Amino acid sequence: MHNITSDLSRAQISRAAIERLYIAMRHLMIRGAYKPLGVSGEAMIKSLLDLSPEIYGSIYDDEKVEISGLLYIFQRLPQGIEECRYIKLISREGLEETEYESMVPAKRRRNCYRIDEEQMYIEMVRGKSDIYDILTHLTFMYIEAEKIRNNAIDHKGRHRREWVMLEKINDRIKKNKNFNKELGYSYLSYLLGRTYGETAAAAKTFENSKKVNSLFTIVYSLGRLSIEEHENASNREISFSSTLRQKIGHHIFGTHWAYHVKEALEKNGLTNRPIHIVSSNLHSVMNSFYAESALNEGKKKRSLEELAKLLSKDSGEELREKVRKYAVNNGMIEIEDTTGVNIGVQIFDSRYVPKQSKTSASKKKTKTKNDYVIVVMDYAFGEQAYELMDELLKPYEVNGKKMPLNVKSINVMGKAGILEGKKGDIMLPTSFIFEGSADNYPLDNAVNKDDFKNGDLDVYEGAMVTVLGTSLQNRDILRYFHKSSWKAIGLEMEGAHYQKAIQAASQIRNSVSNDIDIRYAYYASDNPLHTGSTLASGGLGIDGVLPTYKITQSFLKSIIKS
Repeated sequence: MHNITSDLSRAQISRAAIERLYIAMRHLMIRGAYKPLGVSGEAMIKSLLDLSPEIYGSIYDDEKVEISGLLYIFQRLPQGIEECRYIKLISREGLEETEYESMVPAKRRRNCYRIDEEQMYIEMVRGKSDIYDILTHLTFMYIEAEKIRNNAIDHKGRHRREWVMLEKINDRIKKNKNFNKELGYSYLSYLLGRTYGETAAAAKTFENSKKVNSLFTIVYSLGRLSIEEHENASNREISFSSTLRQKIGHHIFGTHWAYHVKEALEKNGLTNRPIHIVSSNLHSVMNSFYAESALNEGKKKRSLEELAKLLSKDSGEELREKVRKYAVNNGMIEIEDTTGVNIGVQIFDSRYVPKQSKTSASKKKTKTKNDYVIVVMDYAFGEQAYELMDELLKPYEVNGKKMPLNVKSINVMGKAGILEGKKGDIMLPTSFIFEGSADNYPLDNAVNKDDFKNGDLDVYEGAMVTVLGTSLQNRDILRYFHKSSWKAIGLEMEGAHYQKAIQAASQIRNSVSNDIDIRYAYYASDNPLHTGSTLASGGLGIDGVLPTYKITQSFLKSIIKS
């Protein structure tokens, strides 16, 4: 009894820390600006340290810099942000029409602009979840920067030799001159509080990562700004534009996005046809329909699974473009996003897609059982899922006339953290528990274990937690959701938001039918309860192909049969 009580107490402390973080973030958005090491910034740092999320590893260690966590955030922040003293979060404010080059991070779709040497602008058009996400990453970045400063300066305030030598290495990097990397790893290892082997391995990982500066540049830049603030009061600052503060939470971008999708359906005469909405990536449905026709040449015919693995490799870019062009030329309608939400859309008309006999696609219209239409939308991010689905399910309105969409099913595939099982396993939610609120969303999931009974993957059914941010979860919270009466099987960021929009559309607004089929299926991208299996340890890579296509095939079979 004592252990259960103490575990629950730690979970409650962690949940309170998350709540304090979000209150602080909302307050700072309203205020308009703050200094990361000012009073408000220190409050956020304290809450994040109290929480010690799994994804940030050794954040709580005063000396050791969390290298994997740094790689994780810099793959989601614009390249060079560590060099900027001033960071401004903005709405879509016309920078896309200037000569500033748009910088999109490797693993997060957000437009960023390097205004000058010291200032970075970051577009926030994907809702509050996106803002919370980036502020959490920035807070972690400043925590690690302070560790680097502490390691770079001795107790008398003098710069240590390792820091002076890193400065010289950074000068050579700027001038594109060679330097002794092994010697550099030695200096870095001291400043990072890590072993030589850990440092060398991490530096090579950073070098091989797209749109991320070298570990030498990052450590030097973070340390330099921290030292300058400490010694010269050259304060770093994060600010929010007035336009962003006015627009956030008002569905402005989602309304435009949904209108363009419905406009494309109307233009192609598809608004009255049975429509199936799929939220997933922008390749698995397209490849399922077109890859074999586009790529199978000669006598040797490769299966969809074989082709999917080829297409998923880094070297498969040419093949991916070949399939995309083939699909566009054979009936797939592609809607590029111009609204800034960074959610692309594909529309598939069943009269054009290849027949199940694997014969080539043809532009000739052939009548099918139900003449279905599939609308595939790219992954939404957190709260953005509610905004987009809520707007998409509203009737299409032209000249005052409302035309409801004939939606037959909504199918959501996502990546999620699993609490019981391993990376690559499949999770089928029976309900969503919305973290930080009393909102719970039971659902009748039209996908079940029988759909995957002949597969090699483990399948779990049960409640899933929709979290405010995956980077804010620690073991205490996750164990509580998993071991308590909630018996949660995983955590994700969009499910409750999608379900909230679907229930409002079907049960309150009556803009779609009450008996539409709802399908949710997730594959495990990480297990945050297992050390070395968090998101910071790396993605699934090629191992994600099997669960992705198993889920996609399950959705498509159900759609075609309906």
